[in-house]
Amino acid sequence: MIAHPRQSFLRQSHFTALLTCFWAAVMAIAFSLVGIGLSWSQDSPTGPTKWSHGPPTREDYFPIAVWLQNPRNATKFKEAGINLYVGLWSGPNEEQLATLAKAGMPVICDQNAFALQQKDNPIIVGWMHGDEPDNAQSLGKGRGYGPPILPEQIVRDYERIRAADPTRPVLLNLGQGVAWDNYIGRGVRRNHPEDYPDYIKGCDIASFDIYPAVHDNPEITGKLEFVAYGVERLVKWGGGDKAVWNCIECTHIGNANVKPTPDQVRSEVWMALIRGSRGLIYFVHQFAPTFREAALLDDPEMLTAVTAINRQIRELAPVLNRPSVMKGIEVKSSTDDAPIAWMLKRSAETIHLFAVNLGNVATEAAFTIAAAPVDAQVEVIGESRTVPLKDRRLDDFFKPYEVHLYTLDVLKQ
Repeated sequence: MIAHPRQSFLRQSHFTALLTCFWAAVMAIAFSLVGIGLSWSQDSPTGPTKWSHGPPTREDYFPIAVWLQNPRNATKFKEAGINLYVGLWSGPNEEQLATLAKAGMPVICDQNAFALQQKDNPIIVGWMHGDEPDNAQSLGKGRGYGPPILPEQIVRDYERIRAADPTRPVLLNLGQGVAWDNYIGRGVRRNHPEDYPDYIKGCDIASFDIYPAVHDNPEITGKLEFVAYGVERLVKWGGGDKAVWNCIECTHIGNANVKPTPDQVRSEVWMALIRGSRGLIYFVHQFAPTFREAALLDDPEMLTAVTAINRQIRELAPVLNRPSVMKGIEVKSSTDDAPIAWMLKRSAETIHLFAVNLGNVATEAAFTIAAAPVDAQVEVIGESRTVPLKDRRLDDFFKPYEVHLYTLDVLKQ
């Protein structure tokens, strides 16, 4: 691999000062409303779905991962609804894989020499590139940074990984530039989003990370919609040929004064899913005010919230894994600065509508669904309430960045 993932995520520039103190050798780490469609139309599932040694393809499975965690905590993460590890520090090695196998926790990891001897080991379900090759690369301690790794090199590495084992997908995690063109951490390729379609030619699963709740740049700070924007761009750049995943913040990371709230984490999760993410990777490290590798496990409030979020995703996995209905719905927001992102799923028995406010201001939203019953009561999942559907129109209030998940049993109407 080009670089170990931990070396790269510790290099994100917006946490440089804190991380330099932590480790002297550390490397500095739109939206529019959708118009009316005249008929039902469904999209195709994004990206390839089957590899003989890849992640499960059951309809009730949705990838929910943690980034670069010690296998000894696999059972605790599993209790929180995590079903996948991404990355292993200085691994994989025999002890790490044995510990994960004992916990029943599959992993996507580097394709090192030991891993190539384990191609029949079902605990390995994917391979990964080095992290964030789209960012400026360290030239060594005290020598500054050079340009990002070229997309052509990523494609060559992908071909090499696939040649060694074509039975598993290859994951590429990219940096903030996916969502934020002006990210200084890209160095000489700052404001060059045209690089990204070429980067993701070198993978089967394209992921990225941006953490707006704890971000220190006012262009991004608190603007959760950048998560949705990055997912949307990756889906577009992949052209339907790549599965898209994304990383989710849930700790201080490098901001000693700010931590995401449970509501912010839930908003980021659902805006990502609604925009097309097919897998989540929680970033659970903390570097300030103190270093904790598994900080999520030390935070009872956030751990409870993340566990609840993951439980709901598992329950809704069969719905999330259906193709989405792209037409036959009109969505309006009463506030220009609060666009509503939505996802519509349909079966013979039910209609599911998942929606999130992408603005930091409240709004009234109106959804008109062509194939819905004329009048009905719609359940709001997890909120112990219903809202009326009148003349196939549903109206509801959204607080800033609020999520509502609606379900309608068509057969009961």
